[in-house]
Amino acid sequence: MIILKNSGVPIYQQIANDFRDRILKGEIEQGTYLPSIRSLAKDLKISVITTMKAYEVLEEEGIIQAVQGKGFYVNAQDAEMMREQHLRKVEEALSEAIQAAKVAKMTREELVQTLESLLDIDEL
Repeated sequence: MIILKNSGVPIYQQIANDFRDRILKGEIEQGTYLPSIRSLAKDLKISVITTMKAYEVLEEEGIIQAVQGKGFYVNAQDAEMMREQHLRKVEEALSEAIQAAKVAKMTREELVQTLESLLDIDEL
C-alpha cells in the first residue's frame, strides 16, 4: 500500500480507498482478516488513530466488520452491493471530469467525444 502524504487526500481516506478497491476487485476475499490496526499503523509509519479512522469508514460502509478480540474481517459482498459501489465511483469520477471540462471550457459534444474516444481505446 502506498500512502501519499502530500496528495491532498487524507491518509485515512487513502487507506480506506485502497482496501475498498482491493476488496471490490476480489483481491482481498471475503472472510479475510485485515492487518491489525497497530501493525498497519507501524508498517505505514502513521498514527494508530489514522488507521482506526480508515477501518471505521469501511465498517460504516458495511465492507468490513469488527470481531471482538480478533480484529476486522471482510464481509461477504453481494453482487448488487459491489455494483452500487462501482457505480458510485464512476459517478464521482465523471463528476470530476465534468468540472475539469468546465474549467477547460469544453463543449458538451467535445466532452462526449472524449469519453467515446477513451471507451474505443479501452476496447482495443
